[in-house]
Amino acid sequence: MTTAANTVGERNAAPLEPGVWGVLATPFAGPNRDLDLPSLTRLVQFYEKCGATGLTVLGVFGEASSLSGEERTAILRTVATSTELPMVVGVSALATAPSIAEVTSARSAAGDRVRAVMVQINSGSPQVVIEHLHAIHAETNTPIVLQDYPVASHVTVSTDRVIEIVEACPFVCAVKAEAPPTAAAIARIVDRVSVSVFGGLGGQSLLDELAAGAAGAMTGFSFPEALVGCVSAWHAGDSDSAREAFIRYLPLVNYEQQPRVALALRKDLLARRGLIGDGAVRPPAAAFPEQLREIAADQLRRAELIEERGR
Repeated sequence: MTTAANTVGERNAAPLEPGVWGVLATPFAGPNRDLDLPSLTRLVQFYEKCGATGLTVLGVFGEASSLSGEERTAILRTVATSTELPMVVGVSALATAPSIAEVTSARSAAGDRVRAVMVQINSGSPQVVIEHLHAIHAETNTPIVLQDYPVASHVTVSTDRVIEIVEACPFVCAVKAEAPPTAAAIARIVDRVSVSVFGGLGGQSLLDELAAGAAGAMTGFSFPEALVGCVSAWHAGDSDSAREAFIRYLPLVNYEQQPRVALALRKDLLARRGLIGDGAVRPPAAAFPEQLREIAADQLRRAELIEERGR
């Protein structure tokens, strides 16, 4: 088994390209909540128009755990034929064998368009995670984005453990840091290992994460153009413009990230913008709270005014 001691400094995966990797929502339609592939195509093309670096497909906010294998394949093929943007494909499984099956299926559906797969930390033991990642890479030869997202995995590890895992896995091309305080974690990771590190969580700490050395954002937001504007300005060396581009959207970011209903809130706003046909979610995800209808309309109105003033 390869260990951290003999892989430090021997990375064989190029760091994931910096920028915004938009996390795609999965649109549904009709009473049975069938896949709405035309809406998915429209959303994908909007991300491309906005200037996204790439797309994150079948992530937690893509409701991947509620999809059948056939639906996952349909989504990957739709994305692959709708844009030239590269993809990071989420792996829902925490165990090794089903994770390998998911990655193999994704590569079969989307081929070389799969830039990397995103695998969650699945154990509090670094050695268990290291063995898990090595097994996936040995079978699929696919670069891995390591996702530290305790809310979804129910696994909490220290930042030092994350670094230990990355050092022992030279095929890890990025870390998605979603265990608050994210900026502190990102600063420690980028100081120790030569991989790209991205923030998530809807962009709540994006400005601090960029200041800490993040390569960008790997997240969803109903106004992805705000994420792109912020990250692009930061990479151009203009931190003041980056803050100006994003800080006006922070009330909307905060609204979208409300616990338990965050997915429904974001999909509702995407539907209100006309980017998807319907904001429906699949159970067990919580539905949109009807009590927030007027608040959602006001949030959207204010965000659209920001867009108009920026044109």
